[in-house]
Amino acid sequence: MSNTRRGFLQSGAALAAGLTGAGASLGAQQEAPPASAVQVPKIKFGGVEISRMVLGVNPFYGFAHYNNNFSVVMKEWYTPDKVSAIMHQCNRYGINAFNYVHLDRGPQDLARFQAEGGKMHLIIQVTAGVEASMLVKTLKPLALQRQGEVVDKAYQNGDMKSVKEWCKQVRDLGVLVGVGTHKPEVIAQVEEEGWDVDFYAGCVYNRTRTPEEWKKALNGEMMEMPGDIYLQSDPPRMYRVMRQTKKPCFAFKILAAGRIPDRGVDQAFRTAFESIKPTDAIYVGMFPRAKDEVKENADRVHRILTGA
Repeated sequence: MSNTRRGFLQSGAALAAGLTGAGASLGAQQEAPPASAVQVPKIKFGGVEISRMVLGVNPFYGFAHYNNNFSVVMKEWYTPDKVSAIMHQCNRYGINAFNYVHLDRGPQDLARFQAEGGKMHLIIQVTAGVEASMLVKTLKPLALQRQGEVVDKAYQNGDMKSVKEWCKQVRDLGVLVGVGTHKPEVIAQVEEEGWDVDFYAGCVYNRTRTPEEWKKALNGEMMEMPGDIYLQSDPPRMYRVMRQTKKPCFAFKILAAGRIPDRGVDQAFRTAFESIKPTDAIYVGMFPRAKDEVKENADRVHRILTGA
């Protein structure tokens, strides 16, 4: 075994052991370590202050958007102990908002974190078949957004009226209403038509193109796994439409679902914050198996936004 690979595995095992211990300790004592001196800056959103880096949900449940093996590794590594420990660690760095999705083990993990004294403002992605009224009643979220996959399918099928109707129904529930998408043209249409929504969540890579659209973009070629192709020319398009709306926006997949190499991560974060409005934020998933991504990302965002 190479030294590099051995080091990766050893560091991952050590970090895993530490996270498991942290989760167990919090569960038993209901006490969290002190807050870090480094805090992620905040913005006002819906009458409260939330961190400009919002915790993403995908890694917790194996939604790697990379390949099946990576998805399995994520899902196996993220035990309930580790999910809770990571969320508590986020709190210590001032990350106080979570882009939750009501799937898989999510409800149980969130309940455990809250029972241990953790607090997050919930910005919930609402998937097809999940009742918005149930989420509001049971979870008391700050905001609901129609999931991007659902919205993009409606857009491609010429059925945006169903998304607009969903937004109207959520408005009556007394929470902030948002539209998620991977397509800048969706945000442009909603803006042009003047929908009654409070915010947008936009993937900076348009990964929901149709096969015909991919062939056009790729000069007639088609890549494997067309649902997860990431074009370098996509982010400027999404960032442009985010800047054009006065509504708050959340940019996500700013690292192309892990495809940005380590040497480019700082610049990807910097580009994101330079490209969105001061009232906007980013969703970032964490998978600290090999390194402490929570600390690294919190330090990075603090440094970029404060000039420290």
